[in-house]
Amino acid sequence: MAEDSVKLLGNWVSPYSLKVKWALKLKGIQYQYVEEDLQNKSPMLLQYNPVYKKIPVLVHDDKPLAESLIILEYIDEVWKQNPLLPIDPYERAKARFWAKFVDDKCVPALMAAFTKKGEEQERAVKEAHENLKILESGLEGKRFFGGETIGFVDIAAGWIGCSVQMTGEIIGINLIDAETMPLLHSWFQDFLEIPLIKECLPPQDKLLEYIKELHTKILTAAST
Repeated sequence: MAEDSVKLLGNWVSPYSLKVKWALKLKGIQYQYVEEDLQNKSPMLLQYNPVYKKIPVLVHDDKPLAESLIILEYIDEVWKQNPLLPIDPYERAKARFWAKFVDDKCVPALMAAFTKKGEEQERAVKEAHENLKILESGLEGKRFFGGETIGFVDIAAGWIGCSVQMTGEIIGINLIDAETMPLLHSWFQDFLEIPLIKECLPPQDKLLEYIKELHTKILTAAST
């Protein structure tokens, strides 16, 4: 596949862009990457995603697609090698459920734990723990959500491992550990050590600094 036929508009700190990078890497697809400024949206981004005006956007043969989970499914449909979704219809449905559960339940609770203070933060941390425990149940008897190899849910949820570690360091709360969530903890460790996955991760020191600055800005804005 020629590089100029596949283009990804993303941002280096975006976990949603990271999901798409992982999927393309797993499939062995060459692509042109366009770094977008989240504060100053480019004409290209507005052209390709005029409705939501946000990243990531995958452009294939000049046809744009937005929303990370939709993009992942498209990638899996177009490029059949190293399939992300299971062949069995029931297992495919379960994979879609867990991926949506991450976006709809885990992410909002984790964001609230990161951005709130006091009792609100305590409630958010409790909710995040509960949702992560539910997510962990999908790993019973498996190394990865995809079984012995990474798949759709691993790609959709893998960034949480890196994010939780950094946000936990900033807010002083350990959201995932080997004692309370052994399966999820082991999964994050195994997933983030895969060379293909590590290659796409942003520089961790730079990302940590960015998240610290973001946390300070959010708390400062909330107190004014």
